[in-house]
Amino acid sequence: MQGTGDTKPQAKCGKSRFALWLTLALCVFLIDQWTKQVIVSRFYYGEFLRITDFFNLCYLKNTGAAFSFLSDAGGWQGPVFIALALAVSFALLYWIYKECDKAKTAFPLALIVAGALGNALDRIFRGAVVDFLDFHIGAMHWPAFNVADIAICSGAALLLFFELMRRPR
Repeated sequence: MQGTGDTKPQAKCGKSRFALWLTLALCVFLIDQWTKQVIVSRFYYGEFLRITDFFNLCYLKNTGAAFSFLSDAGGWQGPVFIALALAVSFALLYWIYKECDKAKTAFPLALIVAGALGNALDRIFRGAVVDFLDFHIGAMHWPAFNVADIAICSGAALLLFFELMRRPR
């Protein structure tokens, strides 16, 4: 019956569109995990392989957050970062579900979810995040990072960019 309030609220888009964003997140997550596994299986911890004058592949671990923030905090930070990544990921998945018809929202959020879960899985099973991309100029090195970090930063940058482009000037 119409008008009785018995109808369930509908998502703004179909399940197939939501599945598309989940598939994207899963693909990025799997690429992240695969690249980390390749590094762990072929490099010794701390090993660097020079690729160009400004780029190395390496095998490093980060127990902290971005730029090794809190890496020397004594170990309590690992479970906190795992819980935070899981909570944020579930919140972002809900946001994707609600906005899955808006690619400018769902696409960046899917990247952030993939990256957050990729690094959380490392913390759960490896005790730290595996980093392996090392850019440098001479002896000055940018902190090493991984595919999950690229996904998180790209997603956040795209979300900000799309939001700034949406607002009237």
